[in-house]
Amino acid sequence: MARVQAVLKDFYRHPVDVVEQVMSSIALPFERCGEDDLAAEYAGRWCAYQLWFAYRPDIEGLHFSCSFDMRVPRQMRERLFPLLAQINERLWLGHFDLWLDEGQPAFRHAMLFRGGEPPVAGQIEHIIETAITECERFYPAFQHVLWAGKSASEAIADAVFETAGEA
Repeated sequence: MARVQAVLKDFYRHPVDVVEQVMSSIALPFERCGEDDLAAEYAGRWCAYQLWFAYRPDIEGLHFSCSFDMRVPRQMRERLFPLLAQINERLWLGHFDLWLDEGQPAFRHAMLFRGGEPPVAGQIEHIIETAITECERFYPAFQHVLWAGKSASEAIADAVFETAGEA
C-alpha cells in the first residue's frame, strides 16, 4: 500500500505549482512566497493589479484575489458597499470585496478540490482572465463613486455602457 501511495504522490501536482507554470507560460512576473502562496502584478489599463494565490491543504482549497492599486479612505468606505452589491449581482464567477484593514477593493474567488484533482492550467488561466476583465470593467465605477460623487447605480450604468458600431 505504501508503494501505491508513493506512486500516486509522484502524479500529484501542488495547486500553486500549477499557478507557477501558468505565470511562466504567460510571462507574468511572480514571486513564490512559500510552498502555498504566490504573488504577481499585472499592469492593467487603469492601474496595477496585485494577484495572489494561496492554497490551504486542510480544506484543499485555492484562494485567488486580484486587488486594485487603490486605497479607499476610511470615511469613504460606506459609499462602496452599495456598489459592491450591484457589481456582485452581475458576476457569475467570483465577487468583489473591500479589504477593510487595507481599504483595498479586490476581486476574489476560491476553488475547492476536496477529493478531486488539483487545478489544471486552463482553469487558472481562466480565473486570471476573468478577474482582469472584471477589474478593468468596474474600476471606473469605483472611481465614479469615490471621487466623482456618483451613486452606485449611476456608476454601474457608466461601467456597463457598451457602444455599438463606429463613430
